[in-house]
Amino acid sequence: MATDINSVVLVGRLTRDAMLRYTGSGAGFLSFTVAVNRSKRNADGSWGDEASFIDCVYFGQNSQSISQYLIKGKQVAVQGELRQSKWESDGQQRSRLDVVVNTLSLLSGGNQGQASGGNFSSQYQQRPQPQTREVPQQAAPSQTMAGPGPESFEDDSIPF
Repeated sequence: MATDINSVVLVGRLTRDAMLRYTGSGAGFLSFTVAVNRSKRNADGSWGDEASFIDCVYFGQNSQSISQYLIKGKQVAVQGELRQSKWESDGQQRSRLDVVVNTLSLLSGGNQGQASGGNFSSQYQQRPQPQTREVPQQAAPSQTMAGPGPESFEDDSIPF
């Protein structure tokens, strides 16, 4: 069975101040748009930038407290997954893709941050990350591990 991957990482600038909204149960969430530039060759052979505008949603517990820092022009890094919303409007099927943000990092000052001289980095996570336990490294074993090595496979036993 194949495992699907849905992961997005973006670094860009906010196109407007983040909008703080609330769900029906009263939980706060942020919606914002990130502009991400890429280099593109123009028809005359010169290079220019082309922007993509990606809508993002952040459902973190600290949405209300960090909304004040998500201002137009602020550079952010987001990591999350794509979610597609589908609905019908005037008999037409509609859909849109959003990035549901798991990790949000503030990278640089926007208009307000630059005025106060602040270039800082902070990271906010929607879900708690699993605790990892450090395993002490042991001395290298004197014998090699048992099992087939790369030389024991024949060409016709590889399925691709």
